[in-house]
Amino acid sequence: MSMEKIRTEAKKFFGNVDPAHDWKHVRRVENLAEKLAEKENADKKVVKASVLLHDIGREKEDDGKINDHSEWGAEKAGEILGGLEYNQEFVENVKHCIRSHRYSKSPEPDTLEAEVLSDADNLDALGATGIARTFTYGGEYERIIADPDLPAEKDEEEGGSNSFNHLQKKILNLKDRMYTDSGLEVAGGRHDYVEKFVERFREETRGEK
Repeated sequence: MSMEKIRTEAKKFFGNVDPAHDWKHVRRVENLAEKLAEKENADKKVVKASVLLHDIGREKEDDGKINDHSEWGAEKAGEILGGLEYNQEFVENVKHCIRSHRYSKSPEPDTLEAEVLSDADNLDALGATGIARTFTYGGEYERIIADPDLPAEKDEEEGGSNSFNHLQKKILNLKDRMYTDSGLEVAGGRHDYVEKFVERFREETRGEK
């Protein structure tokens, strides 16, 4: 069955999502996941469907209508796939991928396909793209860029209370959360890029550069 029907259904949930989690994010994750699935010999159809549907609950969570977009999205994805007459095994595999893809609040992935989705999603939060997304998301929710009086190591908020600290406290930890060898390989270069940016940003805010 064509993935285009899934794509069409998924896009309906992205009418007013923040720019860091919009449909273009899904497209980037799709490109990454295709490469990882190929290298890891994962089920490409399960991976593709999971990618297309993994953030369909994001807008509802951002609007405060649900608590966890991964859990809600998994159940909604099951309804969508069931309506498209995919078999139950396929549906359950996709639901697990979606349920376990999130950085926090999710169970650990226990299938290769779930690991691929998690890695691809986290890779889009690393590197140049990840830096852009961090500051875009921060601006969307009126988070300050940086606070020279609050270094990351003293910031008690888990994900950082400003965008610069978010890079240090969360984004630079993503490399260690890769499940696949292929994901880790890509993450290395992206991680190094963020590290260099963090150092340069710190120097500029101090007036050293």
